[in-house]
Amino acid sequence: MTRTAPSTRHRNPAAFLRGFAGQMFLLQVLIIVLLVAAVVTTLVFESRGERFQAARARSLAAAEGFAHGVGLPQALRGPDPSSTLQPLAEAARKAADVDFVIVMNRDGIRYTGPQADWIGGKFVGTLAPSLAGRVTVETVHGPDGERVQAVVPVRDGDKVVGMVSAGLGVDEVSSDTDRELPFVAGVGVGGLALATVGTGLVSRRLRRQTHGLGPAEMTRMYEHHDAVLHAVREGVVIVDDEGNVVLANDEARRLLGLSPDVEGRPVSGLALDARMTDVLLSRRVVTDEVLPVGDRLLAVNNRPTESHGRPAGSVATLRDTTELREISGRAEAAQGRLRLLYEASVAIGTTLDVTRTSEELTEVASHRFADYVTVDLAEPVLHGDEPSPSSYAETPELHRVAFSGRYRHPLYQVGETYTYPPSTPMAEALGRRQAVLVPDVAAAAQWRAGDSERTQLVLGYGLHSLISAPLMARGVLMGVANFWRMGESPPLDEDDLAVAEELAARAAVCVDNARRYTREHTMAVTLQRSLLPRGIPEQSALEVASRYLPAPAGVRGDWFDVIPLPGARVALVVGDVVGHGLHAAATMGRLRTAVLNFSALDLPPDELLGHLDELVALIDHDMGGAEGQPTIIGATCLYAIYDPTTGTCTLARAGHPLPALVRPDGTVEFPELPAGPPLGVGGLPFEAVELHLPEGSSLALYTDGLIANERDVDSGLTTLRAALASPGRPPEETCEAVLQALLPARQSDDIALLVARTRRMAPDRIAEWDVPCEPSAVADARTDITRQLTRWGLEELVFTTELALSELITNAIRYAPGGIRVRLLYDRSLICEVYDTGSTSPHLRYAADEDEGGRGLFLIAQLTERWGTRYFARGKVIWAEQALPGPVD
Repeated sequence: MTRTAPSTRHRNPAAFLRGFAGQMFLLQVLIIVLLVAAVVTTLVFESRGERFQAARARSLAAAEGFAHGVGLPQALRGPDPSSTLQPLAEAARKAADVDFVIVMNRDGIRYTGPQADWIGGKFVGTLAPSLAGRVTVETVHGPDGERVQAVVPVRDGDKVVGMVSAGLGVDEVSSDTDRELPFVAGVGVGGLALATVGTGLVSRRLRRQTHGLGPAEMTRMYEHHDAVLHAVREGVVIVDDEGNVVLANDEARRLLGLSPDVEGRPVSGLALDARMTDVLLSRRVVTDEVLPVGDRLLAVNNRPTESHGRPAGSVATLRDTTELREISGRAEAAQGRLRLLYEASVAIGTTLDVTRTSEELTEVASHRFADYVTVDLAEPVLHGDEPSPSSYAETPELHRVAFSGRYRHPLYQVGETYTYPPSTPMAEALGRRQAVLVPDVAAAAQWRAGDSERTQLVLGYGLHSLISAPLMARGVLMGVANFWRMGESPPLDEDDLAVAEELAARAAVCVDNARRYTREHTMAVTLQRSLLPRGIPEQSALEVASRYLPAPAGVRGDWFDVIPLPGARVALVVGDVVGHGLHAAATMGRLRTAVLNFSALDLPPDELLGHLDELVALIDHDMGGAEGQPTIIGATCLYAIYDPTTGTCTLARAGHPLPALVRPDGTVEFPELPAGPPLGVGGLPFEAVELHLPEGSSLALYTDGLIANERDVDSGLTTLRAALASPGRPPEETCEAVLQALLPARQSDDIALLVARTRRMAPDRIAEWDVPCEPSAVADARTDITRQLTRWGLEELVFTTELALSELITNAIRYAPGGIRVRLLYDRSLICEVYDTGSTSPHLRYAADEDEGGRGLFLIAQLTERWGTRYFARGKVIWAEQALPGPVD
């Protein structure tokens, strides 16, 4: 086919004008010219009307304004009206911007005028209406063109004494329309230019789309395209925006089973497969999507056609891929296996619990891979231990920890412990340490011979194939996973064996992680519990109850303690080490030991916290210097000492939550104690506060895990206050009530709670008196001691008590200036105390043979259970304790 180049076909202007593009150009130019002419004509008429209206308004306003002026009638009756009115009329004319303002008498003789020769002449215009008292507005044609003039009567009472006329030429008035004419002309010229450019672009596009072909050439090209469209072995279906078939070639009719007259029919009425109908009508982009149509598999591509100015709709191509059915099936199966493995990697191992991890494996595998899945583990694995290799040598004993399936089953139940016979695939998988495939359980003669009863139950229930895969990770064999299929499910094959091995391998790593975590957590909890007090020591000052709840995940450094002190006093301690794990638990043990040692020195709470702060800073410094060792960062602590003889409680805290005080009437308050910095921060001293507690009051000491577990601290304190507000409740019941109110559903931190209800020592169990600071007073003191012990029924302790107190009083008289005071406390032991004002402490030593003294404290240490010294603001007290002869009252 010969084609003429576009550059030569349209080079002649006459040929261009004869063409479609040229005719379109002429039509657009004509339309624009007519539109511009119509607009200009309309604007001209509008401009003339606007000018007449403006001239009339200005003339009438000037005439009425001057005619109604004050004093005009008097001026008209004056001897020389012209001399009086001419200056005023000229000023009004200029102010109103009109051509003239004329004042005349009733005969029309002008008294004023814009020129001197106008004065005295006859007014040209209509005067009769004005003489009758009406206003006259008229148009006058003169040598200067059209002019509008107004005549207004001048009244003196009811009588017309003269007239005022003002006039203005119409051509002298401008309008908005006059100013729009240049714009309209410019728009017309611009429209012509745009028409020219637009027509040129349209012509160029038409030439580009037709490639310069003429009608005959276009017809031949269409015939060729139609022949090719119906000859190709790929179906083509074009659908319009209303869902009707615009075109379907022969191959499309064959593949889809369409009739020859399908063009124009709606796609929804062609009885096609629902998925194919959806693709043809959706106008969405589809690339090589395989859809079943009858017994064929068609690869479908679909593209929308509404872009680039084309009509809305879509075009689809169809290709027969029936021979790829088998390959596609394999690909889908492989894709399903990959999807299963991906889901397993996400779903298995979400927790560090051995049982839950096993359950996750059974749930994932039974959903898309097998009908029944079981997991059996060795008993040591459940406790975090590593099974010995010898346990799998012959007949392993396993514990069923997880099962998942759709119906009831004849298999072992969860929780059962059993031993697989050596002939079973499970025992074989454990022994060989690789997965075993049994595609047909009925054909497994060796298994059926070795365990006929169990295999008969399995076959009777419909289970027909099995894969047993060992659970082994990091060289540790922990158990076996069994994958069963039943009923109409296809039997397991070699491809499934690879999937089962991968599932078991991934699950084994997660189970081993959980096992290791269980072991480490058990060790940490064991260490932590070994470092905590095993019970509440016996004492009479407080009725104490405690609770310690470690966090399910991880081990923290919370602790508490109840420490009996000399003088029937008791110390209460609650602390919390920052961090978690074995390091926190070990640090907690060190701090608890330090508190016990410092309390043995009988230090006040603020001093004890100061020493503890120095110790924590030292530990932190030592740990920070060791490579790979975590630092403590800090710890909090609350230390309280209660004295039952006075009912006072001295407290100090280091960054710890405030204690709760429950009064005997049930009122709850949180005493304001100076917070103090956490232990290990250093730099600031600690302050102690002394409270007077009535008998029956309760102190609640706790760690932040109680009030800040999944809630804000203020809300936790409010709940704690409500839980404690009950008068007369024993500490045990108080602990239960507090935990019931504050224990969260998911505990994330350790909780330590210590509740102590105060008691007072009876006054008849306390004896005290002053001793003069002279040697002769020792005998009187012995007499008083004997009398008091006899009153208490402790005659058996008279000798040792006299000897001990004699020695202590003698030392006080010899070495301490000032007064001496003796106090006896009848508690769970007999406590003897000697107060003096000295600051030196006696020391136990061995006296030499030639020494005259130095044996008194040695005798006291031998005769009493323990003795010691504690200091206060104005001296010290030396005390000694003796066991009571009978059972404790």
